[in-house]
Amino acid sequence: MNPVSPSVPPERSSLMGVTLAAVVGSVMVLAAAVLFALLPGSLSEARDFRAARSCEEIGGSVAENGDCLSAWPATVVSTETGRKNKAVTHWVTVDLSPEEPAFRVRMRGDGPVWEKLAPGSRVTVFTWRDLTWAMGLGELRQDTTEKPGRASTAQLAIGLALLIVGAVFLRGAGWLHRRRAVRAPAARASQVLVPVAATLAAVGVAATAAVATENIWLVLLVTAAGCAVAWTASALLVRRLGGGRTA
Repeated sequence: MNPVSPSVPPERSSLMGVTLAAVVGSVMVLAAAVLFALLPGSLSEARDFRAARSCEEIGGSVAENGDCLSAWPATVVSTETGRKNKAVTHWVTVDLSPEEPAFRVRMRGDGPVWEKLAPGSRVTVFTWRDLTWAMGLGELRQDTTEKPGRASTAQLAIGLALLIVGAVFLRGAGWLHRRRAVRAPAARASQVLVPVAATLAAVGVAATAAVATENIWLVLLVTAAGCAVAWTASALLVRRLGGGRTA
């Protein structure tokens, strides 16, 4: 006689699904809240950078404090290519003067400046406050990863994505709980796949808006409109396919 393998009762399995969806959704929404709480500082830095003027034009205390755009001649000491989180990184070590130590700068991508750099190349280092935001070689210029604005864009895009997906998980947890309470039959494939596709579309709209414009209110408006359209279309499509109410 073969031993009977233990199995999870359907009710317990359903409860685990509700709990898991609620926990995942809560964690995502909390992470989004943390990113949004830190966002004003990043946005303020980006605004200050866009408003900064050349130190040669301003002079005085502003130039002394470094709150302006400076350009310094430098010499390339070495170049290095590495990897970070499966992404290729491009590093340049430059020397401003014999009195100051050499320092490393991470270039953004493999742009026109990086492709022509070699030890001994004479370059121009562009700084703002304590950030090296670009490097020039002759008429060419390429941004570094320290340029203000990129962090706030990524922070906003990731925060919106986490908020959207987290809200869907929480709504799905409520939907599963209601179905469990009335002992509804197993969900059809369309009741799961269509909302997933709609969520991905809403996340795509939010991320695109965050990258395309620096106006935070416009990003939020476009995101809200994208979510409304995607989820309305999702609900209508599920009903048309005969799946009943969507998650």
